[in-house]
Amino acid sequence: MATLVSTRDLFKSYCLRRLGFPVIEINVDDDQVEDRIDDALQYWQDYHFDALQKVYYIKRLDATDIANKYINMSPDVTRDTSNASVNIIGVTRIFPISDSIAQNNMFDLRYQLRLNELYDFTSASYINYTLTMQHLRSLELMFTGEVPIRFQRHMHKLFCDWGWGTAVNAGTVVIAECHALVKPEDYVSVWNDRWLKEYATALIKRNWGANLKKFQGVQLPGGVMLNGDKIFDEASEEITKLEQEMLDSYSLPVDFYLN
Repeated sequence: MATLVSTRDLFKSYCLRRLGFPVIEINVDDDQVEDRIDDALQYWQDYHFDALQKVYYIKRLDATDIANKYINMSPDVTRDTSNASVNIIGVTRIFPISDSIAQNNMFDLRYQLRLNELYDFTSASYINYTLTMQHLRSLELMFTGEVPIRFQRHMHKLFCDWGWGTAVNAGTVVIAECHALVKPEDYVSVWNDRWLKEYATALIKRNWGANLKKFQGVQLPGGVMLNGDKIFDEASEEITKLEQEMLDSYSLPVDFYLN
């Protein structure tokens, strides 16, 4: 029975065994193998729909955020423990903020609707309340609209075009709908992904062929000739097929997330 690949070391051993190790010596340095595994993971995380997870980034704004006029979403920032170690690569939207709701302002229209229309869920109808809330939301979108946001995955900064220090102050809680990477360190089943195993093996094989191409024409004892070109070409063809399979079968639409 095949061993479930659940760690990086098992993943590396699996790829080398697919290439013939230990029966055949694989002329690839250990650092080169590690680099190719990193390349395979990066490609998988960029294109595979299973490489992303929807998360909600919760942040209580402080004086630093107000002064910067952006939210630092770097995975190294651990001031907010609920977001620690989350590697966010895309932000789709932020939820609207209403201080009057948060403070239970008795003069707020939504507060009055809930007080007068929904005091008893067993006898009052929620249809009028639902229609009214939809109408209010339509008016809000018409006259105010969604808050414009800008996010770049390599900067880890979420820019929100609202009134920093006026409409939004320190202490305001912001909730952003985001997409974060699924890291194999946290979810070990990633290492057993079929496509990822095949792609990493093909990358290592191409690196093996590239190494052997440097000794093309060299005859080994016993008359054996190294044929790095064939190994390189076979691996390149396998990589092309796997990348096309990724685009055809496992990739999400280009506009799936904002980056």
